[in-house]
Amino acid sequence: MGDQDYILREITVESGGSTGWHYHDGTLYGVIRQGTLSHFDSTCESDGVYQAGQTIVEPSGSDHVHIGQRRGDKPVVMEVLHVSPHGAPLSVDAPNPGCDFQ
Repeated sequence: MGDQDYILREITVESGGSTGWHYHDGTLYGVIRQGTLSHFDSTCESDGVYQAGQTIVEPSGSDHVHIGQRRGDKPVVMEVLHVSPHGAPLSVDAPNPGCDFQ
């Protein structure tokens, strides 16, 4: 719509998995459908633990590098809505900022 893309998708993070370090050019809105997502920012600090039924918002920009990890006993299933500038990638990979986990 106009100069914004609205993309809805389901993301599954399997046992022991993560989203990898990344950021978004637009805002991401999500709902955790199953499992528990542990979320960390680029200071290596937890900025949230999200369980089934909870929502998450990830702000845009390269100054918001983050990672989501599945640390519970079930895969994490999320429904996410990307609201991004037209043609932007869904996420941009970023290097590990020096945290002792992946």
